[in-house]
Amino acid sequence: MSLAVVFSRALSGLDAPLVRVEVHVGGGLPCTNIVGLPEKEVREARDRVRAALNTANFRRPDGRVTVNLAPADLPKESGRFDLPIAIGILAASRQLPTDLLAELEFAGELGLSGELRSIQGALAMTFGAKRDGRAFVIPESVAREAALVPGARVLAARSLLEVCAHLKGEAPLREWSTTAAPSPPEHPDLADVAGQEAARRALEIAAAGSHSLLFKGPPGTGKTMLATRIAGILPPMTEEEALEAAAVQSIAQAGFSADRFGIRPFRAPHHTASGIALVGGGSPPRPGEVSLAHHGVLFLDELPEFSRHVLEVLREPMESGRITISRAARQADFPARFQLVAAMNPCPCGYLGHYSAKCKCSQESVARYHTRISGPLLDRIDLHVDVPALAPAELEARKPGEPSQVVRERVCSARERQVRRQGAGARPPRCASHPYAARSRRAPAHFRALAPSRSQSRPNHRGPRGKRKRPRLPHRRSAPLPPRIK
Repeated sequence: MSLAVVFSRALSGLDAPLVRVEVHVGGGLPCTNIVGLPEKEVREARDRVRAALNTANFRRPDGRVTVNLAPADLPKESGRFDLPIAIGILAASRQLPTDLLAELEFAGELGLSGELRSIQGALAMTFGAKRDGRAFVIPESVAREAALVPGARVLAARSLLEVCAHLKGEAPLREWSTTAAPSPPEHPDLADVAGQEAARRALEIAAAGSHSLLFKGPPGTGKTMLATRIAGILPPMTEEEALEAAAVQSIAQAGFSADRFGIRPFRAPHHTASGIALVGGGSPPRPGEVSLAHHGVLFLDELPEFSRHVLEVLREPMESGRITISRAARQADFPARFQLVAAMNPCPCGYLGHYSAKCKCSQESVARYHTRISGPLLDRIDLHVDVPALAPAELEARKPGEPSQVVRERVCSARERQVRRQGAGARPPRCASHPYAARSRRAPAHFRALAPSRSQSRPNHRGPRGKRKRPRLPHRRSAPLPPRIK
């Protein structure tokens, strides 16, 4: 036969739409044309495929080869179509049997020697192949990642010759199966933080209720130390959460490592990051930091140093838990259910409220510094906590704090009680989308003990969003503002 059809997958956000790779070998001068809205890297596949076929001692078709990637209105990018194009050319030129092609899907980039190289989005494409009832043939380097999908048939190959041997029935490919056992996470211990009992208590409340948190205090008071230790006290991920987070990371530029499966992501972008870096973008659209922190923590250190327009892009995903990237030709949706933890100084010099009284900032400069963060964004942050500076003698007199393991057990206990009360399908409470209040009489006694008392909450917190969430911790000023410098 002069026509062959091979199945593969494209990527559109987290979706992996089916692509029919139709290969026709006809008369005319020997040449290869690829149609169906291919990007540049897909058009370059004809040179990689031709060299790989020659290296593997396959006969090159004498006529005109036309490769159609259907549907034609779906953009095709990356080198994942090299393997299905090569299989289609061999099948259309009658060098391979076509009996198994309807039961398989193929994806993989070919080297000039015929070896198969890793690709992005293996997890998302395996979901689609399983849904359509086909086995998925992919490079061995990403087989462990793809095998994380429950019930999927993943066939791993190292070269084009191994795939051809499987189709001929000479040497069947190995079917991969991976147990979704997370590696033991390695996080900094909360016992390293000396003092700061109020900040530690707020960190535990935020971890138990999945609340956003803002630490505010002079340099060297432990704000960053506390924030980086929240990952060590968060509850373990469910299998559904782990698969969602892994699927997002698998389509990112850095890819996904199966060794990180089941470990909550912790993202800490620099304050020079752009808005596109935070929410995602590009062509084709790729997930940003808010999506890569899905079911994890997004830590923004030195919050006022971020550009104001960059911080404003966080408002919608903090509310909805999703982000939509719209471009002229394409649109993609990514999940973004993250927990925001931020840290900032109280003034431009950073020493407002310090026990050394070194701050010389005027009231106007302090006010301008605070206006770098908009009111709507601050309103979405549930807990505002002051982290005061402690004198060296006071630090030495403090007893060592509780380790992360002890705190994590209390957090897990509080989360389990919420699940039992609200149902297994209920999501943990979020900063502005959940009516649950820790001080409710229905709340567990242990979790009510973690929540701030009514006398601690701010009396003027009466906004519409504030009626649906717990009032924040008090904003205490440990020292009066310095006199205005004339």
